[in-house]
Amino acid sequence: MSTNVPGPVPGGLAAPTQDASVVPSASGDALLDDPAEWPAFGRKVDAQASGECWESHVVIEGMHCAACALTIEDALRSVPGVEQADVSAASQRARVVWSATAAPPSLWFAAVRRAGYRALPAADAQARQQRVQEHRRALWRWLVAGFCMMQVMMYAWPAYIAQPGDLSGEMEALLRWASWVITLPVVLFACGPFFTSALADIRHRRISMDLPVALGMAITFVISSLGTFDPDGIFGREVYFDSLTMFVFFLLTGRWLELRLRDRTAGALEAVMNRLPDSVERRDGDGHFVRVAVRRLAVDDVVRVLPGEAFPSDGCLISGSTRVDEALLTGESSPRWRTVGASVSAGSMNLESAVQMKVERLGAGTRFGEIVALMESASLQKPRLAQLADRVARPFLVFVLLAALGAMLWWWPRDPQHALMVAVSVLIVTCPCALSLATPVAMLSAAGALARGGVLVRNLQALETLAGIDSVVFDKTGTLTHDRMALRHMETSSDWTQAEALGLAAVVARYSLHPASRALVAAAEQAEPHGNGVWEVVEVTETPGRGLSAQMRLRDGSQTIRTLLLGSAEHVGAPWFERDGLQVCMALDGGAVADRSWARFDLEEQLRSDLHTSLRALAQAGIGVQILSGDYAGSVTRVAQRAGIDAWRGGCTPADKLAAIRALQARGHRVAMVGDGLNDGPVLAAANASFAFGSAVPLTSLRSDFVVLGGQLPLIAQSVLLARRTLRIVRQNLLWAAGYNVVSVPLAIAGLMPAWLAGLGMAASSLLVVLNSARLARAMPSLVPAADGAEKPVPMTHTQVHA
Repeated sequence: MSTNVPGPVPGGLAAPTQDASVVPSASGDALLDDPAEWPAFGRKVDAQASGECWESHVVIEGMHCAACALTIEDALRSVPGVEQADVSAASQRARVVWSATAAPPSLWFAAVRRAGYRALPAADAQARQQRVQEHRRALWRWLVAGFCMMQVMMYAWPAYIAQPGDLSGEMEALLRWASWVITLPVVLFACGPFFTSALADIRHRRISMDLPVALGMAITFVISSLGTFDPDGIFGREVYFDSLTMFVFFLLTGRWLELRLRDRTAGALEAVMNRLPDSVERRDGDGHFVRVAVRRLAVDDVVRVLPGEAFPSDGCLISGSTRVDEALLTGESSPRWRTVGASVSAGSMNLESAVQMKVERLGAGTRFGEIVALMESASLQKPRLAQLADRVARPFLVFVLLAALGAMLWWWPRDPQHALMVAVSVLIVTCPCALSLATPVAMLSAAGALARGGVLVRNLQALETLAGIDSVVFDKTGTLTHDRMALRHMETSSDWTQAEALGLAAVVARYSLHPASRALVAAAEQAEPHGNGVWEVVEVTETPGRGLSAQMRLRDGSQTIRTLLLGSAEHVGAPWFERDGLQVCMALDGGAVADRSWARFDLEEQLRSDLHTSLRALAQAGIGVQILSGDYAGSVTRVAQRAGIDAWRGGCTPADKLAAIRALQARGHRVAMVGDGLNDGPVLAAANASFAFGSAVPLTSLRSDFVVLGGQLPLIAQSVLLARRTLRIVRQNLLWAAGYNVVSVPLAIAGLMPAWLAGLGMAASSLLVVLNSARLARAMPSLVPAADGAEKPVPMTHTQVHA
């Protein structure tokens, strides 16, 4: 078993270290059956009929096309005890749900190997090393093919420009033999992946996209070799070493560039998932720090995180201060300052200095673990268009072989040598790589861009749905507004100044977690009141739904106890009371309000500062906006008027929201719902597309299609615009892939497309699809700030009322 150091594992589980890596091999698959190793490459899921089940994510080596993905899925599903298997050709990953009792990992790892491929745990260091080695091998094959192609072209050039009689038979034979010798490294080394995959196809009686290509290469080399060995034979008129080396070079160029571009586009998801460190310094019993595997950490361990390292778990800083990059978790690009007592999250980066933290949550229980679980699930989903391409792949490859055979039989009576080269052109030019990559690469590129921007895609298919929405329905609290309130207006009796009343209210409000109390404390801190030091609290009693009753006395040593009431108008005994607005009243001592010192604080919800920019972008995109809220109608009305939203409804139960969404859909609208994810589950599930602000709830329990991590409202409009751009690019890819085959296949069958041009066309088609999709991974669509109409801060006013 290998001893490499893997990174993070699926579902956010900690990774093994150098002495505990989980790397399957032909002779070591049985080691994977140790239950102690299972958390290193999987996580437990709900029990199924077959008993305890686990979910594992693995990287598949040797997979190049949709037909390969279908073959691997069939191999995995044939193993008894494998509950589910999903394989993505675009991300080259597989998700396997397996029974711990009926299908230990060694069985389905071996099934993948028998199918001609190799499976590695997705987060294993050897998987990353294999990917690097694969890039190097691809580069070397490309360099060898390019060098040999230039040499063969140099030897073939005299035959192209020579007039009859210019080249003697001996010279022509010498040039052919030189070309044959130089072509050998191309066939034996550069073409290795194509031949290896084709032989596996033949051995397992299946077909993939490498089989027609390998057949074309083999046929070209064989008839050219026969022409070299027997110049007077049936194939001696011409050799095609130049065409062979040229189209091999073109194919390898396309595959190598495609490999690089995949790492930059769909590979962005893997870069996020591999954010955790492999190991970390843990404090031992002697107070020394020793580097250990992340998987060996336990709750309450103390670890030291160095600058440039990622935090391995959720925890609390106990020593040191630093700036932390939390862009992965919140979407915020600006680092946050964290000092002793502050919480830090797994996956965030330590930017400045070494700090010590106490471990509080590990693995799948961390915020990072939830994010990884969602991203891995989304990366293996297949949109409808991709599923269609997968279903078409195998029948189309059969059609390719039959078309090549038919073309060869048609041309054979006239010229056997030309007939074989026509068949080669048909085999190569019709490879449906572009068709199978058209949808998934674009979708994964968009999902990667969204993840970097702070939006997690839980349902990849929802990107296609989101592109067609024409209405967005917002919940109010927590989406259009912050979860905190702001003080807008206050009135006091003549006995108190504004600073005194606000300061006294803040002294008592600090004993409550109610949003109104927090708003008073925040306003007092902002105004820097001077009354805080005058009174001290002796005893506080909070009555839910009414307010606070506090026993107060002066700090000057006076023993006089006075009663202060802070809360609703009924609680204080005030005559003013407006149900539509949130008011907090305060009075000192008993008796009628007119006979005592009193104050009234008017609070209102605080609109998000980026609300108007978001609404303006949605309007420019032709999308209508509505509000459905369970709050009081008056509160919803004020928020809608301040935001400039024409359609709203307050006092809605979850059933009312669900009925409203279905009514919109019945009228032909495609609706996106934006909620806070706490009580909007049925509505989020019923909408065509749904967003949840997931900053305060478990991500895995949400039922939305998209999760907005940082609470940035413009991300809603940006996601819609990116989804529309994604769908346009998918359509462009499909149009190109279909059009290319419609034009190229007749030309190849008619004998008008030489083999080298067929190889160039095949490589260019796949490369164009990937390049076109890579545009989605650059950045999120930008929005124009809403300079006009943006809500400006309303200054707090003070009205003095004389008793």
